[in-house]
Amino acid sequence: MASLPHNELVRATSRSFYLTLQVLPPAIRGQIGFAYLVARAADTIADTEIVPINRRVEALQKLREAVQGRNPAPLNLEDLAGKQGADGERILLEKIGSIIGELQTYSTDDQKRIRDVLAIITGGQELDLNRFTPSAIVDPMGLPRITALETNAELDDYTYRVAGCVGEFWTKICRAHLFPKARLDDEEFRVNGVRFGKGLQLINILRDLPADLKKGRCYLPAEKLEKYKLSPSTLLSQVNESRFRPLFNEYLHKAEEHLRAGWEYTNMVPFNQFRVRLACAWPILIGIKTIEKLRVASVIELQQGVKISRKDIRGLLAKSILACPFSVAWKHLFPVKAVALQENLA
Repeated sequence: MASLPHNELVRATSRSFYLTLQVLPPAIRGQIGFAYLVARAADTIADTEIVPINRRVEALQKLREAVQGRNPAPLNLEDLAGKQGADGERILLEKIGSIIGELQTYSTDDQKRIRDVLAIITGGQELDLNRFTPSAIVDPMGLPRITALETNAELDDYTYRVAGCVGEFWTKICRAHLFPKARLDDEEFRVNGVRFGKGLQLINILRDLPADLKKGRCYLPAEKLEKYKLSPSTLLSQVNESRFRPLFNEYLHKAEEHLRAGWEYTNMVPFNQFRVRLACAWPILIGIKTIEKLRVASVIELQQGVKISRKDIRGLLAKSILACPFSVAWKHLFPVKAVALQENLA
């Protein structure tokens, strides 16, 4: 299958990924688009907060079983579809059974690659739901109680399960279909691909910190909060901004270093693979621009939401397309040094 038959559904659920998908070579566009839609369905299930957690966990398990081919019965998630406010997510859950049926149109090897990455992603979503249980949302005084991850290892594991594994999947698909004979350090290529995904997810975590805290979730680990004498419930208090900022900047730097590995990954792709390099570069460049905005945002601005304008995104896309044929211009798209690194880590 050279193309994905659900392009409009991808557009409805993620405009940014839709652009990435369109620039990919036809040989891998369908596999990556298919995996995206099923992963997006899993994310939608996990985020349907008006549905009890046990029902969402059950739906994720059924989704995983359907993808793995363990349950021959058609997957029906129309009850969850009816709970969606966005039309794109509603239609996605209504159609997910027929979408999964299209897995059989891919080669046996690609089916395994797709099943492997989706097993990790859905497992990560299930782990996340079980970690943040309803009993942790309200304390005995009736005030919001926020559950934090315990360690950096838990955070690293989470970013791998929901995004780093995608870098591995992307690597395997590209290697198999586009440049199987290219001379590459495959282990370095894989590791950089994993870090690429982790970096994008870490940016999402930092950008969505206020919204997650309102949901009773804190992905910044307790061990780090304690180091900076902070707690989840007071993390974004203006009174604590002087302690919060070094902690926040530490993770912004980590995200940037992951994206730097992602940029190395992009430049390991054979130079003639213009489409793949652009597809990799766009989320990296948008991620770097997001980091720049998060670095200078106040606590109040973080709570209001930090976004990259469509004008900025169009500018990044145009600049990368113009630079793509020229190696020197291309390599200069990514900043050579971390912005204000010494100041932010002081």
